[in-house]
This record gives sequence, C-alpha cells and structure tokens, in this order.
Amino acid sequence: MSGGVDSSVAAALLVEQGYEVIGMMMRLWSEPGKEALNRCCTPDQMADARHIAGQLGIPFYVVDVKDYFRQHIVQFFLDEHAHGRTPNPCIECNREIRFSYLYDRAMSLDADYLATGHYAQIKQAADGYQLHQGLDGHKDQSYVLHVLNQEQMAHVLFPIGGYTKPEVRALAEKYDLPTAKKSDSMDLCFLSGGDYRDFLQRHTPQIFTPGPILSVEGETLGEHSGLPNYTIGQRKGLGVNSAEPLFVVAKDPRRNALILGNRAQAGHTTLFVERVNWLAGHPPTAPITAEVKIRYKATAVPALLIPLPNNCVEVTFDDPVFGATAGQGAIFYSGTQCLGGGIIEVGQSISLSVLQPVS
Repeated sequence: MSGGVDSSVAAALLVEQGYEVIGMMMRLWSEPGKEALNRCCTPDQMADARHIAGQLGIPFYVVDVKDYFRQHIVQFFLDEHAHGRTPNPCIECNREIRFSYLYDRAMSLDADYLATGHYAQIKQAADGYQLHQGLDGHKDQSYVLHVLNQEQMAHVLFPIGGYTKPEVRALAEKYDLPTAKKSDSMDLCFLSGGDYRDFLQRHTPQIFTPGPILSVEGETLGEHSGLPNYTIGQRKGLGVNSAEPLFVVAKDPRRNALILGNRAQAGHTTLFVERVNWLAGHPPTAPITAEVKIRYKATAVPALLIPLPNNCVEVTFDDPVFGATAGQGAIFYSGTQCLGGGIIEVGQSISLSVLQPVS
C-alpha cells in the first residue's frame, strides 16, 4: 500500500473478494531534509495508507527499506548516469525491491500472494503463467514488470489490471476511500519532486564537467555543458550551428564527449539488449518476430528477436527507430502478452567510430 488510489482500491477489492489481507508499505530512502517531499512514503502518504487499512479492517505494517533502496536503486541511478546511460529506476525497483525484497517478506509471512496496484494482468495458460497488458492502455505497466518469473507470477495479484483508471476512481468512490480524487504521482519517488538533473548535480557534480561535442565522423562541433544535460534524440538547445538538423546520437563518458549526427544517423535498425528476462522461463529456441517498445510510452513496433548467449538478444527492426537509449528497457510483446525484455546496451545501425568503450 502506497497511500494512493490504485493500491487502496486493490486492497478493497481483495477484501470484498474474501481474501485475508495485510497492508504493507515500504519506507524508502529520501534525501536528508527532503523527507516530506518524497513522492511515495511521506508522512501524509503513510497516514493515508494506515487510515485506509483501518477503514478496510486489515492490519497495516511499515517495512523499512531505506538503506537497501539507497544502495540498490539510488546508487544504481547515479552510477548509470556516470557511465553515460539513462536508466529506468522503476524497472530496477521492481527487480530488486518490490518483487524481490518485499515479495520475500510477504512469503515469509506465509502469504499466498503479493498484491499490488499495478495496471497489468497475469493469466494462466497450459504452459505456465503469462503477463499481459492492463486493460487501460494509457496506464499499462507491463513494461516495468517484465522482470517477473514463473514462480513470482504464481504468487502475484494485480487486482485492478482489468479496470480503467476512471473505473478505479469510481470504485474508490463506491468504497468511500479518501484517495478517490487523489492525484497520481508520476515522478521518481526519490527525486523529492525535483528535476533529475538537480538530483545528479547534488550527488555526482563531477559528471557535469564540460567537454567536446563531436560529429559521428569525429569533427569537433562545439562544447557541451555536461553529459547529463542532454538526452538521446535531442535536437534543440545543442548550441551548434549546422546546415542540417543534428541530433544527440550517443554519449562517450570515457572522453566526456557528446556525439551528434543527422536524422539518418540518429536512427537504429539494430539494438543489442542485455539482462534479458523471458517470462516463459526460457528463451525461444529460434528467432521470433514480436513488437518491441524501447521506452515506457513508446509505441510497440515490429522486430526480429535473435536470442544470444548470456541473456542477450539482438533486435532488428523493420524500420529504423529513433531515441533508443542505452539503459532504457526494450520490452517484447505478442499482442497484449509481454514476452519479456531487457536493457538496451548498444545500437549497431551506424558506425560510431569516435566512441570509445567505457572500461
């Protein structure tokens, strides 16, 4: 329970369905002095969750994960940016915290299931469990849930996955929950409502050192103000004069260089994906076609997936994709079913000869 409308309604639905429900809230890390601004475990959020648990007549516990979260999520976020990558901490949080640390805690209490307020659906088929997109396509969270395995899916419930967001709010009104009109939290919880660049500046100021802006061919075009200030695919605000539009196509943290290219050079027809998790529990025995999302809000596009050793996959798209970013998730779908996914490592559609690998 987070104190928000989604987890509140999830708990209420389970109570109504006759489950014996225990409410658990994670106390996550916040920057010292900014605890009241943390987006998911402020004193107000905790009070709301505790109040709702009392209203539903269920026990409520707070699980302290501050240090573990700081070590495994916040430090991961800082390290990835230091290496010129753009991580998705929500994927890592589901992998290392919610469906690892919290899941284990729930199972240690002899729980049959860990239930959350995610917009996704788990279905049982003849060959095992499947993860499907939530009914509400605008709120679907299967992208960040591709880290689940078969054992976990057998013991995980997503009670609101078959509802739209308006329907969830209507249920909150029906159950007379005070969170019915509560706004959604869209930011990373540990940013305390601020911009991620400000957070990085406070904790890793050294990665904001100015450096060269280079073309794909290696020509010096100007100077950047610090690699974290730029995003892959960015076109405006680069401070470079050019006869044709230029885009950020890569970052080279070894030389602290920002790499720019034209529209064609910014596209990727092939990506390599690492840390791949196949929800079926094993990779395909041969290449398969699927639809692939390269960002949480991206449209899934057709591609050929070639399984490689060491939990890697080569993804070849029918048409070039733009904005593919190292550190983000590439998630594989067949219709509404999430087949699995991993983390984008490199793109091979262009030869970035000026890049030097990070040791």
